[in-house]
Amino acid sequence: MSKMRTPPSPTLPRKGGGRSARAWQRMLSGRRLDLLDPSALDVEMEDIAHGLARVARWNGQTKGAHIYSVAQHSLLVEALARAKVPRLDRNGRLAVLLHDAPEYVIGDMISPFKAVIGDSYKAVEHRLLATIHLRFGLPAKLPETLQNLIKTSDRAAAYLEATRLAGFVDGEARKFFGQPPKFSAAIERDYLTPWTAGAAEQRYRERFEKLLRG
Repeated sequence: MSKMRTPPSPTLPRKGGGRSARAWQRMLSGRRLDLLDPSALDVEMEDIAHGLARVARWNGQTKGAHIYSVAQHSLLVEALARAKVPRLDRNGRLAVLLHDAPEYVIGDMISPFKAVIGDSYKAVEHRLLATIHLRFGLPAKLPETLQNLIKTSDRAAAYLEATRLAGFVDGEARKFFGQPPKFSAAIERDYLTPWTAGAAEQRYRERFEKLLRG
């Protein structure tokens, strides 16, 4: 059986300084994921959930006894998307949940630093996300309406995290993340108090498995 792969990038070199550079990450599952030429066969949900539960949003500059993880953020974004589009289908919800999945390999780089380094980061991120989509039966490129829903829900989550956890005042948050979103008291109660890494990992995996079952 041939390996499922996304097309190799012509812009990202494999070598540095005349010597081969290691461009792969060893996972606790035993998989070895190549960032330049990733294979869907090397993507495992156990690695994604474990990694995202230990990656801090906002560079760790959040209130609470625990980091506010990318896993918890992803669950918040998916909850906001469901509230906005209650009839969103299973694949749509799964795509929302996985929108930041590449960060289990590359970490959560804050927006100011992304602006500094430019498009190289985006090329790696997009390649990994396409590979993750392939692994779990989603299209490499999502429909525009779904992309827009993810962006809207992600910005809404960022506004809530910024004002509840990261020390932003309302006017500052509006400038960067838009108008305050509509959300229920249950969403604030359930998703805006940082969880332990173990709880974030478990809840992310449970939600993924529920969506995968349909």
